[in-house]
Amino acid sequence: MVIAVPSQNDWQLTEDWAQFIREKVNSFAKWDLVRFFHDNPYAADTADNIANYIGRDTATVREELDELVKSGVLQCDKRKGGSIYRFSVREDIRQRVTYFMQACYDRNFRTQAIRLVIDGMHFTPNHDF
Repeated sequence: MVIAVPSQNDWQLTEDWAQFIREKVNSFAKWDLVRFFHDNPYAADTADNIANYIGRDTATVREELDELVKSGVLQCDKRKGGSIYRFSVREDIRQRVTYFMQACYDRNFRTQAIRLVIDGMHFTPNHDF
């Protein structure tokens, strides 16, 4: 899937972006993880350490990391001491994540993306955040 790069102030939540969010960045923990690997593209670490870096629960982070591996955003090297997670080496994935992070600086795009994540989480009106 090819996404055209708009000018800096013209980001729109197109169907391509909505699909990317629904398939890859469909939780706020995954959003944090994608940002972590975008900001640290050569990081390779365990779920425990990554959870520490981003300030989230280790069990949740491990689950979300594994889903990001399944979706192709991350890679996982299984070792005797545990799993080591790293950013995908695929240039199209890295570029897509870079564009997503750039788009998130646009308030309207970010607001729509947040709404899409929340809608995908299927919260009920009685659910406490």
